[in-house]
Amino acid sequence: MNLRILVADDHEVVREGLRALLEKDTGWQVCGEASNGREAVQLVSELAPDVVVMDLAMPELNGVEATRQILRVRPKTSVLILSARQSDDVVREVLEAGARGFVLKTDAAKDLVAAVDGLRLGRPFFSARVAELVVRGYLKGDTPQSNSVPQVGLTPREREVLQLLAEGRTNKEVADVLGIGVKTAETHRTNLMRKLSVRSLPDLVRYAIRNHLVEP
Repeated sequence: MNLRILVADDHEVVREGLRALLEKDTGWQVCGEASNGREAVQLVSELAPDVVVMDLAMPELNGVEATRQILRVRPKTSVLILSARQSDDVVREVLEAGARGFVLKTDAAKDLVAAVDGLRLGRPFFSARVAELVVRGYLKGDTPQSNSVPQVGLTPREREVLQLLAEGRTNKEVADVLGIGVKTAETHRTNLMRKLSVRSLPDLVRYAIRNHLVEP
């Protein structure tokens, strides 16, 4: 089967390594590469890949938010998240976003092809250590924590603005990236600070880091 795969990671050398792993002896095709989450969403719309292999810590639009948008654009696409981190919160957010698999970067060399093949066959796939977290969370009956981003009533656009601000973008740069007016960007920033009960940009940055929107 000529499986079409999109690779999304902000480091070119990582993308090259993933492409080599995915195309070696499989007959699969890496049909595109994205260097940030927003580009990944756009390329899914243009290229209609079967599977997206996505780094969790993506600039402009993190892997969780990008997954949500990808599945709205093309529900048939399966998303596999790659991450250097593992925690109950991170795994929960990834699953709630609709990703079908989660592989730790340290396990990619041995697990990546098996993970993509599992998604191709309609089966979810998790690295062994991640699977332990999934099972433990299921047995505990975990629910999303009250301080997670969706629970404070942020809109998808506000989450995008929050990540960009936390990455150090100015209001004008946020407006340019999102294709909105500067005043609209300023309004989003004001609404974020009100909803999150914070008074400064550093407080917004700390919130974004705590909720895995950006890497510290």
